[in-house]
Amino acid sequence: MSGFSPAFERLGAALAAVVLQQQETLAEFLPREDWSADLTARTYSSGGVTVRVSLLGSYAARERTWLWGWANPQFGDAHPAVTPTLGIRALGERLGITEFTTPEVDLSWYDGPAGHGGELVAMAAGGVLGGGGYIGAGYDGGSAYLHVDDPQAPPAQWDPVPVPRLLTNAAALFPHEPRLTLAGLLSHHRVPFRQTDLLTEALLPGGGTARATFDGLGRFVGWKAELIAVPSAVGP
Repeated sequence: MSGFSPAFERLGAALAAVVLQQQETLAEFLPREDWSADLTARTYSSGGVTVRVSLLGSYAARERTWLWGWANPQFGDAHPAVTPTLGIRALGERLGITEFTTPEVDLSWYDGPAGHGGELVAMAAGGVLGGGGYIGAGYDGGSAYLHVDDPQAPPAQWDPVPVPRLLTNAAALFPHEPRLTLAGLLSHHRVPFRQTDLLTEALLPGGGTARATFDGLGRFVGWKAELIAVPSAVGP
């Protein structure tokens, strides 16, 4: 394989902004200090905070490959940390996403803005599962990627202010279709919207509208939100 499959690119585009926002929320909640993990117990601890996790897979830096947890002989699909992730493989089978069904994915071709191609696989996989986000836990020779499946981890809340930054950053990683990326973010937060080729209009929670514009090649151009100020309560 020399490049991600179209099905993977499309799914990644739909999920990327949602995942990036959730990663920012997770970073505020979970200290990135000295850490320990017990995958049999499904726990990850850092900075005095312990969360429940599952194992997505791992990226080997020298081989430049992604190995799914279910394909790793140390774990397998019956391992307690792997079983919660098997929906990713099932989705891959249903939608024809070969990256989700190939036991070991060759990413030696990847030369993009992410640290490595495994980061993008982890993003898409974490986006499919939802939850609190994912953690890259480095070890000698690579990184294991853990999915945070714990009600302690707060979900990202809707905020129109970071939308242009999230959309720009997401489109750098998954450039397939920025309109789909925005639609994914708005849908995730249940924000009503309508789209044409060059314009997305959203009805913002609490009142007001936002307009995202795109050029003839589908690239994100701008975002303008017009919020309605809520009058403060007046005392007697």
